[in-house]
Amino acid sequence: MQPTQDPEILRQWIGRKEMLEDTLHVGPANLMEMTLDRVPALGSGDTLPPLWHWIYFLRSAPLSALGRDGHPAKGGFLPPVALPRRMWAGGRFGFSDDVHIGENVRKTSVIKDVSVKQGRSGALCFVTVRHEIGDADRPAFWEEHDIVYREDPSPSATPRLTVPVGDDWQHKETVTPSEVMLFRYSALTFNGHRIHYDRDYARDVEGHGGLVVHGPLIATLLMDLAQRVMGGARPESFEFRAASPLFDTAPFTLHARQKGQTVTLAAATPEGRLAMSAAARF
Repeated sequence: MQPTQDPEILRQWIGRKEMLEDTLHVGPANLMEMTLDRVPALGSGDTLPPLWHWIYFLRSAPLSALGRDGHPAKGGFLPPVALPRRMWAGGRFGFSDDVHIGENVRKTSVIKDVSVKQGRSGALCFVTVRHEIGDADRPAFWEEHDIVYREDPSPSATPRLTVPVGDDWQHKETVTPSEVMLFRYSALTFNGHRIHYDRDYARDVEGHGGLVVHGPLIATLLMDLAQRVMGGARPESFEFRAASPLFDTAPFTLHARQKGQTVTLAAATPEGRLAMSAAARF
C-alpha cells in the first residue's frame, strides 16, 4: 500500500495483531553483557534482565524491501505512515513474572492507537503498539511502545532546548558512547536504522549532531541503574519518555533518586539537559 497521511486510512491499522515466538538463547544475552562492558555471567535458567527482550524476536525484510532509513518499508504490521523519520518516543511496562534464559517465549502484539497531529516542527503521527510476552498460558510482562513519525527537519531549524536535570539526585553515572557500542546494540537488535551507524545520513538527511544513541539502549541503562539502586529486585512497572537525542560525540549521564519503592530516573545530555525521563516502581 502507498504511504499516506490520511488519518482515516491509518486508523484502519488499529487492532491489527501479530504473534512471534523465540527461544531466549544464552548467546545474545552474553553479547549484551559484553556490549555493556561486563564479563558475561548469565547462563541457562537465569532471569533475563528487564528490557533485554529487545534483543530477541528479531524482525527484518529483504534489502529490496527497506526504506531509505534502513527500516523495513511501512505498511505491513505497522501502518504505512508517509512521514519519513521515525523515533522511539517512549514506553510503559508492567511486570508480573520473570522470563528465563533458555525458555521458549511468545510475543503477541497489537496496534493500540494511531493518531495524526500537528506539532511545532510540522506533521506528526503517533503509533502505540502493545506487546505481551510470556508463555502460551499468560504473559510474564506487557509493554506499550510509542513510535513517532516526523517530517524531515527544516534547514533553518534549531534544536529545542529541554529543561536542566538539576543536581537533586542520589546517584549519578557517566556513560561514554562509541561507534562500536552503537554498532553492537544495532547488531544485537538487528536494527538497520541508519541514524545509529551512518554518520553522513544521520547528519545530512535527518539533521542530527552525530550518531544517535538508541532510545531502547538508554532505557535499558536506566532500568539497570534502578535495579541496582533497589538491590536487584524485580520491578512492578517501568515507564520512560524520550525528550532529546543523545549522540556518540560526548559522554552523557544517568541519574537516579529513590523514594520508598519508586526510583525516579533521568538521562542527561553533556550540557546537563533532559534527554530521557523514567520511573521504576518496585
